[in-house]
Amino acid sequence: MSNAENGECAVGSAEGSISVHNFSEKLMEQVIHFHVMKLDGGFFLWVGTAPVLSNLAVSMCSRFDSTPLSSLVMGDPSDPTPNTLAQRLTKRTKKQVFVSYNLPGSHSQLSLLVEERIKKELELHPEKF
Repeated sequence: MSNAENGECAVGSAEGSISVHNFSEKLMEQVIHFHVMKLDGGFFLWVGTAPVLSNLAVSMCSRFDSTPLSSLVMGDPSDPTPNTLAQRLTKRTKKQVFVSYNLPGSHSQLSLLVEERIKKELELHPEKF
């Protein structure tokens, strides 16, 4: 049984290299850009409309709880979006995930569309994450 099947985080490849994957989508009349850096044992996901890094959250699996651990490294602690997205992606991929979610306002419909687009990309290109 692999680590991922066992509910644990996946371990990285032996190469230790970083790969980059970019994609964009027009959602609710604005172009949203997605930048993925695949890391050894996890990935960094940046989401935004302009080159800004206004927040950063990290999430990882815990052997003590089925809910991944998450923490906001920088940004507005009253906005749960980066933490929530990082936790969901960790739960889905079983990897350590860093998320920087840089979209203006907290439009819940836009957040849902963004998350759906990320899920679609995960299904189309799982090797990029």
